[in-house]
Amino acid sequence: MKAALLPDRGVVKVAGDDARQFLNGLATNDIGKVTPESPRFAALLTPQGKIIVDFIVAEAPAEDGGGFFLDCPRALAVTLVDKLKFYKLRAKVLTEDLSAVLGVMAVWDGSAATEYGLCYPDPRLPGLGTRVMLPPHFASEAADDLGATLVDAEAYDAHRIALGVPRGGADFMYGNTFPHEADMDQLAGVDFGKGCYVGQEVVSRVEHRASARTRIVQVTFDLAPSSGLPVMAGDKEIGTLFSTTTGRGLAMLRMDKLADALSAHASISCGNVPIQVMKPDWATFAWPAA
Repeated sequence: MKAALLPDRGVVKVAGDDARQFLNGLATNDIGKVTPESPRFAALLTPQGKIIVDFIVAEAPAEDGGGFFLDCPRALAVTLVDKLKFYKLRAKVLTEDLSAVLGVMAVWDGSAATEYGLCYPDPRLPGLGTRVMLPPHFASEAADDLGATLVDAEAYDAHRIALGVPRGGADFMYGNTFPHEADMDQLAGVDFGKGCYVGQEVVSRVEHRASARTRIVQVTFDLAPSSGLPVMAGDKEIGTLFSTTTGRGLAMLRMDKLADALSAHASISCGNVPIQVMKPDWATFAWPAA
């Protein structure tokens, strides 16, 4: 089992009598279904349906004081707090950024729990393992308690890339990406049966019309091209390569252009390096035939 403290993750707490209802009216997922044993992956969107910030909503047990803890990008923790306060109106909620005192540790390749922090399964994909919110200086003790080897954050990044799971800020731009484009609909980040939330009409329309033209997909290669380079099908650009690790990467591609390339048996490359494009094992979206 491995564990890694993730320095890019922050924590925002939302508590109070109206906290659940308040979050449920804003987030893409059904916060009514969140329990201490069952977190949810969700996002706050613009009215146009684009991702402002995504996060995992974990609930602390009542005996530990309760409240919701949002595992979010640390660089956007203040933005998230500001947005939540903007929508607060008269709701009885308290929102605060705890990133200065709490961090997030990922644990994978095994299953265990520790008393050093708030433990919760990663709701996106079982292979991503467990998360632990805790004061960062307890990371080593928590890893020992879990029976895990403490490794660096790059090891976890390689793990999630190998699984084909995108990360905001690395594989898509906040403020400019729809949930379907970031595969949130595939990674249990959107509940299409819940009530209204900001941006819902756009997201529902894309879902019902099956009109997501762009997706993050997996790519493989022998030699890693540089991140940020265009993915080419012959002489036509079909997307952009983002995160890479040994032999694998993630790219955001236009699915219609990929379909044209596959049907034409065009060579696909990035930075003059041949690459192979494939659908993640967990994905259920339509894949163009070769």
